[in-house]
Amino acid sequence: MTDTTTEAASLAETIARIAKDTERTIAVAESLTGGALSSTLASAPDAADWYAGGVIAYRKATKQRLLGVDEGPVVTADCAIQMARGVRELLAVDLSVALTGVGGPGQEEGQPPGTVFIAVGSQLGEQVHRHRFEGTPETVVTQTVEQALRHLRDELLRER
Repeated sequence: MTDTTTEAASLAETIARIAKDTERTIAVAESLTGGALSSTLASAPDAADWYAGGVIAYRKATKQRLLGVDEGPVVTADCAIQMARGVRELLAVDLSVALTGVGGPGQEEGQPPGTVFIAVGSQLGEQVHRHRFEGTPETVVTQTVEQALRHLRDELLRER
C-alpha cells in the first residue's frame, strides 16, 4: 500500500466513524475520478450503514441527464455544486461530494490540466473548492480523491 493510498484509507475510516456515530448518509458524484472516490468510501468500515453509493458521470450528457447539470461548460464551480445537489437528491442522503475537472494530460474547456472543483453538499447548503493539482492524470486523480475526502471529513465535523 502506498502512502497516498494509506492517506485516503485513513481519511475514509475517519469519515466512516463520524458518519456512523452521527447517523449521516453519504453519496458521491464523480467525473474525472471515474469511481476512485466511491471505491475508497465503499472500502471503509461499515460502509453499508452510511454510504449510499454514487453516480459516475464522466460525459457531459450524463451529468445533465442524471444529476440535473445545466448545459454548458462542466469544469466549473457551478457544475460541481449542481452535481452535489443532484446526487444528494437522487440518492436521498444527508451529505454528498461531487468532483469535476481536468485530469489531463491536455486542457479542457480552457482549463489547464489539474484544475478540479470539489463540492460538498449538506442540509447547510453546498460549498465548492477549486484546486490545481500537478502531475500525471493518475496523480491528479489520487490527489483529487484525497482532497475530496478531506473536504467531506471537514463537513461532517462542522455538522457534528
